[in-house]
Amino acid sequence: MPLRPPPMAGSFEPRFITVDDTPLGARLLLHHAPAQARARGLVLYVHPFAEEMNKARRMAALQARALAAAGLAVAQLDLLGCGDSAGDFGDASWARWVDDVVHAARWLQQRHPARAGESAPPLWLWGLRAGTLLAVAAGARLAEAGSACHYLFWQPAPLGKLLLQQFLRLRAAGELAAGQAKAAMEQLRAELAAGRAVEIAGYTLSPALCKGLEQAELQPPPAQPPGRLLWFELSAVENPRLAPAGAATLAAWQQAGWQVQAQALQGPPFWQTTEIEDAPALLDATARALLAPPSAQPAATEPAAA
Repeated sequence: MPLRPPPMAGSFEPRFITVDDTPLGARLLLHHAPAQARARGLVLYVHPFAEEMNKARRMAALQARALAAAGLAVAQLDLLGCGDSAGDFGDASWARWVDDVVHAARWLQQRHPARAGESAPPLWLWGLRAGTLLAVAAGARLAEAGSACHYLFWQPAPLGKLLLQQFLRLRAAGELAAGQAKAAMEQLRAELAAGRAVEIAGYTLSPALCKGLEQAELQPPPAQPPGRLLWFELSAVENPRLAPAGAATLAAWQQAGWQVQAQALQGPPFWQTTEIEDAPALLDATARALLAPPSAQPAATEPAAA
């Protein structure tokens, strides 16, 4: 039987954690306690960029509740300037967002410490789209401090510069009919290079945020012993295949010794659809992969479509 998430009205604990002592230091974190005394694992959700965060809230909540019901402790974090956390979007930088993820992961580990004579519950960083890039950057920091983690990627973004380019094009799209799209993109780049923030689709982007996103890559953390990587992609076609764009990144993780499970599933791109949509196949596959013992996970990936 498929693992179905419990109703949206399930129990969780909203709270604020403090990442620094400034007026912008408060972050909202939703903690889903495991349905047993000892957590089988810890999972921290890192949301995607800008409006994609709002589109994906329902799917993230459904998955968090399903995992908590299965015995995992799950936390959903609002980054600086996002959701109900302190600050405005324009206050955010890539470095501060990475700090947010590191602090939230440590809070989750402190909330569910190892019991006497037992090993600590494994930590998973779960990212969607741009959240996968933040998860890897935060995981590298945690590994340097001696805290290794595993990764769960939904619709991974191998290169941050492609995400940034897509977002900047939203502003340029308005100039397309007049044949000014290229000039609009060049103007945006010039504004950022001059240290000035730009506004796109109602979001103010600081140069520090754009620079960090543009430089981010989905490469395995060099300081961490290899662990597990779960990689899921969605496609609306009947027989989905992994996108060729991620093939080189997957190969890099495998070559670094990570135990990789990559799978393409049929479902809507819920992070960008006009209406809020669900992807049940993704919820089921994620829960099963996280709950299965490591030895049960395949080490190979599906072949990418040509």
